[in-house]
Amino acid sequence: MTRVLVTGGVRSGKSRYAESLLPAEAAATYLTPGYPADRDAEWAARIAAHRLRRPPAWTTVESLDLAEALAETSTPVLIDCLGTWLTRLIDSWEAWEDGEASITAKLEPEIVRLVSAVAAHPADLVIVTNEVGWGLVSEHRSGRVFADHLGRLNQRVATACDQVVLLVAGRPLTL
Repeated sequence: MTRVLVTGGVRSGKSRYAESLLPAEAAATYLTPGYPADRDAEWAARIAAHRLRRPPAWTTVESLDLAEALAETSTPVLIDCLGTWLTRLIDSWEAWEDGEASITAKLEPEIVRLVSAVAAHPADLVIVTNEVGWGLVSEHRSGRVFADHLGRLNQRVATACDQVVLLVAGRPLTL
């Protein structure tokens, strides 16, 4: 079994590349933290495009508890994506304005659970995330909170993976 973390910028081809790493004809689980599509028409269109690309043999599971959902399946899994998961967690805690220590205290046990579940998964696993640390530092506190925590989350998840691939302009670069 192989664990691959696929990272890259917005519209870099991460999801399409990640999907290509799992066989289309075999059963697999597409695990997503979900995001209410009714809040944003553009987001709904992105979700619809992703769904149309998925092979019929794949099952979609939406769960904010990625660790539990991952532990409950023994099929190959594609998680898409950690950036959405982080956003949904902080949203669910209404913690965007909380201090650094408070957010870290809430997030740490979730990261530990997720990294443990990644390490224990018995089949191929592909995880998509965002690479947000190369742009300007956000002038908004929430943007800085997101970038800081996602950068640390990506580092932690990468430790449980066999391979990390960076997508740039649709091209995979193995790190």
